[in-house]
Amino acid sequence: MAEGRRKGSERRESEPDSAPRRSTKRRPSRLPHLVYWSLVLGLWLVIAAAGIMVWVAINLPPIQSLEIPKRPPQIEIVGLDGKPLATRGEMHGATVTLKELPPYLPRAFVAIEDRRFYSHFGIDPVGLMRAAAANVMRRGVAQGGSTITQQLAKNLFLTQERTYWRKLQEVVLALWLERKFSKTEILELYLNRVYFGAGAYGVDAAAQRYFGKSAKHVRVAEAAMLAGLVKSPSRLAPSRNPNGAEKRAQAVVAAMAEQGFITEQVAKTALLQPARAVKPLGTGTVNYIADWVMDVLDDLVGHVEEDIVIVTSIDPALQAAAEKALVDELSQKGAKLDVQQGAIVAMTPAGAVRALVGGRNYAESQYNRAVAARRQPGSAFKPFVYLAALEHGLTPDTVREDKPIAIKGWKPENYAHEYYGPVTLTQALALSLNTVAVRLMQEVGGAAVAKTAYRLGIASKLETNPSLALGTSEVSLIELVAAYAPFANGGSAIVPSVVERVRTATGKTLYVRTLQDYGRVIEARHVAMMNAMMRETLRIGTAQRAQVGNWPAAGKTGTSQDFRDAWFVGYTTHLITGVWIGNDDSSPTRKATGGGLPVEIWSRVMKVAHQGVVATALPGTGMSFAAPGMPPASVPPAALPPAVNSAPVAASVPPAGVPVPPAPISGRAQPQQPPPSSNGIDGWLVDRLFGRR
Repeated sequence: MAEGRRKGSERRESEPDSAPRRSTKRRPSRLPHLVYWSLVLGLWLVIAAAGIMVWVAINLPPIQSLEIPKRPPQIEIVGLDGKPLATRGEMHGATVTLKELPPYLPRAFVAIEDRRFYSHFGIDPVGLMRAAAANVMRRGVAQGGSTITQQLAKNLFLTQERTYWRKLQEVVLALWLERKFSKTEILELYLNRVYFGAGAYGVDAAAQRYFGKSAKHVRVAEAAMLAGLVKSPSRLAPSRNPNGAEKRAQAVVAAMAEQGFITEQVAKTALLQPARAVKPLGTGTVNYIADWVMDVLDDLVGHVEEDIVIVTSIDPALQAAAEKALVDELSQKGAKLDVQQGAIVAMTPAGAVRALVGGRNYAESQYNRAVAARRQPGSAFKPFVYLAALEHGLTPDTVREDKPIAIKGWKPENYAHEYYGPVTLTQALALSLNTVAVRLMQEVGGAAVAKTAYRLGIASKLETNPSLALGTSEVSLIELVAAYAPFANGGSAIVPSVVERVRTATGKTLYVRTLQDYGRVIEARHVAMMNAMMRETLRIGTAQRAQVGNWPAAGKTGTSQDFRDAWFVGYTTHLITGVWIGNDDSSPTRKATGGGLPVEIWSRVMKVAHQGVVATALPGTGMSFAAPGMPPASVPPAALPPAVNSAPVAASVPPAGVPVPPAPISGRAQPQQPPPSSNGIDGWLVDRLFGRR
């Protein structure tokens, strides 16, 4: 047997080395280990994710304290006819429910923003994984992967920063929203809060803003364009980028058709008839009015916490006419005269502003030249000088010398450097003779002139130096127009106003403007004299090109030093309108004068304002009066110079300030009453102006 074992061993040793040997043991499988460690890793990932979510939740306000925040109030500004002019604050339309909307509108948002909206629990894992992969590849936050619920959470509670921390907060809040609200409620909240660009929040506000209609009435193509805006409201706004908005809307229509929300035929129609944005309201000069309204709103109603409607005194038709007149005239003649800007104010004799244009283009410059700018009015200030002279006993036919004058080295000159000797005050004012105005202020005193101007409504600080007679103290256009109002209304002080009523969106009245009696600031007979004198500015004087049909009108032109400013303020018993033109940097124009472009702009505005209105005479022009004491001297017709404009005058510019408010006249000695004239004021004017007896 031993020999047999030995032989067997030898046989095994004699086998070639290359022959394979069969193992009697089986190696263990690696699959269980892979499954085990995968489960362990997955468990730790879940624990880590849960820990992160807990950490995020801890750093949020307590979930139970979270409430849907109130949206900021919307302020709608409307004209006297009740039609919208502009909005301020964030633009919000009506809050709409899904039942009120056409079914394709909410479906458009679901199709393009979150097609699995009705099946996920606030987070779309597929979308998140896709976004995470894109972000890793681009080494930044390139995609959001947000569901509609997440977008709502961001809009309600979070900032717009693109960080991973904000994304984690968004996820936690989305889960809370899904637990607290139904899918219908979430979609309604989303549609009523999402931003659509151009200050529009909510689908109804966006429909109003871009299509001029309620969201309840939009077409499929319009619904698709609205849904497409959410991706990039500023870049895709149809008012700014119609081609981009249309291309995005086409993608929305395709998505709606793909998911069966609309038929192929409806999709084809929507593509063939794309949405078109309407011209937005309030993008023109009405924004100057809106800004002014917002400036005074707090004084009227205090802090605003809910949607309100502000009814203004603005006449939309007149506002449009004023804007067109200014823009057209500056476009046609501004370059020739080197004039870049202008402003217009039109108000009733009671002080209600009917039109206000603060500049030629609000989009380029929001500076309100009608309200905020203060410039030298030139000879448009002279009516206050002449009124002060009348109140000191002079009359329109009082004669003063038009000849050179020097005051401490200052030598004011007339526009044409010509002097006409003895002239009546009527002629001197109509022809804007500078030397006579300076002589009158020397006669009555600078303090008296300033007091007269303050009493009528000038609010800016006035320097009582000799050049004040020629309008070297700066004023705003609106205060100058308001100071002319007593001439048009018979002598009563007014305060300019633009807000008629303020009410909440539910109809509760918060403010109503009431007419107030600020008292008489000009005596009736002095109103008559001033109207007779300033009427001649349009007849024989510096504003002969002013046209208001058959309406009796009066006014005064003005031109400041080196032709930097040109003015005309003219009025009827129906409306007072002032026009200023010049440059923002106070650079000289190419001899633009008050009797030129301002008068032409004024005429266009006033013709529109007086259409269909019955003409009435200026206050006091039916009165009779004559000079007290001695009979007035007449001036030969040959002494009348040709029509000229007020001469620019070199003088220092005083600082702006706030003087005393308008106050009724009282306690002043009254001039002696003259005997009546048989022909009334008109007969007196013809007799005295042209030397007829």
